[in-house]
Amino acid sequence: MSEMKPSDVAAAEDSSEEKDWAAAKAAFDNLKSNKPRPPKPRFAVSIAVSSRTVFNMVAERKIYEEEGVEKYVAFQVEHENEPFRPGPAFPFVKALMNVNSRLRELYPDSEELFDVILMTNNPAQVGVRLINSINHYDLTIERFCMTGGQSPIGYLEAYMTNLYLSKDSDKVTEAIEAGIAAATMFMPEKEMELSDTQLRVAFDGDAVLFSDESEIIVKKHGLDTFFEHEKRYENQPLAQGPLKCFLEALGKLQRKFYSKNERLNCPIRTFLVTARSAASSGARVLKTLRSWGLEIDEALFLAGAPKGPLLQKIRPHIFFDDQMFHIEGAKDLGTIAAHVPYGIGQKYHKGKLIEQPAKNE
Repeated sequence: MSEMKPSDVAAAEDSSEEKDWAAAKAAFDNLKSNKPRPPKPRFAVSIAVSSRTVFNMVAERKIYEEEGVEKYVAFQVEHENEPFRPGPAFPFVKALMNVNSRLRELYPDSEELFDVILMTNNPAQVGVRLINSINHYDLTIERFCMTGGQSPIGYLEAYMTNLYLSKDSDKVTEAIEAGIAAATMFMPEKEMELSDTQLRVAFDGDAVLFSDESEIIVKKHGLDTFFEHEKRYENQPLAQGPLKCFLEALGKLQRKFYSKNERLNCPIRTFLVTARSAASSGARVLKTLRSWGLEIDEALFLAGAPKGPLLQKIRPHIFFDDQMFHIEGAKDLGTIAAHVPYGIGQKYHKGKLIEQPAKNE
């Protein structure tokens, strides 16, 4: 008997998966519910969020760290009818829900939607309070992964995750090393009123959308060498960074609005907020985006100026940057910021090399 070729095996698996999804859809459609059915992961823009990013669990975390897991679980069960307060990712998740509503109006049968997955290492016993909190705020989060302290990386891959947001920098680093866009979220120092009709996402450039190749030159050889390098390689696209695929996913959904003549009323807006100078090093960035077939709605070249005051004007639901001093400056002025722990910038703070502990010989 001849062996099946890998392509035949893949086709058979795809066919089986389609049958499973068709059966699940038929079962769901037979039920009466106002809740929309979650999309297939292969078509969705999957956003995995930890429970501590969606909700403010600072007090509960303190119990866990000071009194242990048993007291923590007991507290959560005792208070399971009390909803958590919103956390840093809460406005972002609400904005995703708004985009989905608009997409369903234009494309009732489309599964190209945001799919939010709660990815938490909480024990399953805490799930009731999380579910009650999600229902309290009317969030559409139907998929849960409660890993009981285990790494979520395998589940992130299974859900074809486009973005993972966590408060745990180690898990974020692990996700990035696995090729998944990820960032560590921080609560701003003060609240800022955000748009409830448009998802606004701001990205740094180097070591976020792009690789850190140019930033390495700045750190090792200075600005003049960097400017010369960027001019020399202006027509050579930068390599992609850890968040490029997420911008790509946003662009895919934006184009669905554009094709319905909704460009000026699109509920997704993207921003590039970079410390680069426009005249000296901006052309390579814009040409790289063009070579990728990607659009950015607004590009802001700050030439080294602080990002916080400008972000106050943009009011993004989330701002991604690889350098903690930009994150700190943003959140001090009320911006919800997410740190991308990638590239040479992790070895520096405010332009100065962070001293590494001496290794024992």
